[in-house]
Amino acid sequence: MSLAVNENATSYKTFNQFFTRALKPEVRPIAPDVNSIVSPVDGTISQIGPINDDAIVQAKGHHYSLAQLLGDHNEWCDIFKDGLFTTIYLSPRDYHRIHMPCSGTLKQMTYIPGKLFSVSPLTTRVIPGVFARNERVLCFFETEFGPLALIMVGAMIVGGMETVWHGNITPPHRDRINHWHYTESSPVTPFNKGDEMGRFNIGSTVILLFGKNRIEWNNQLDAEMSVTMGEKIADGKN
Repeated sequence: MSLAVNENATSYKTFNQFFTRALKPEVRPIAPDVNSIVSPVDGTISQIGPINDDAIVQAKGHHYSLAQLLGDHNEWCDIFKDGLFTTIYLSPRDYHRIHMPCSGTLKQMTYIPGKLFSVSPLTTRVIPGVFARNERVLCFFETEFGPLALIMVGAMIVGGMETVWHGNITPPHRDRINHWHYTESSPVTPFNKGDEMGRFNIGSTVILLFGKNRIEWNNQLDAEMSVTMGEKIADGKN
């Protein structure tokens, strides 16, 4: 509790307020170098590496495609083909707010209905395509390092996913795909690196997608390594 802005655990009106409590800015410093890309969350790297054509590694022996993950967004599939990805798992003990890995402007958001399988490391090793089968929210940004997809994946016991510009997206759990487009006539304020963009109301997974030759992952990072929000995970290429 010493890390929280509000250190008094008994003052939170609901468990969810406690669970998604804000942290003091100084306990999660944002990597300052201009071209740094930072972890959007506290969590454990599930996988990190290249997108091979349109195939993303879920776990050893399991892959899923960009088309499966992104639904009917064919133009975005083309953008991220042969790009780079990382998947970061948030356990129930982790900080559950999500922040921008780099500065960017929101272009589109899509809700895709699906299952609510667990996304624990054990599950991802045995259920094929779990991230492309679960309920998820796709957020597409334009950044100085090219397009970025930040994907929030729902999971078992997840009470909801929300963004700072929209509020709750789930619940309710819808039975069809929903799209939101953001233009000059319906703008969302540009986000700076480290700005909060959303949160999970119980733990889950975030997937980042970047285009080909737009960033370079920190070569010291690997699966099963822990990261904290604001920690440098990559260098961007202008």
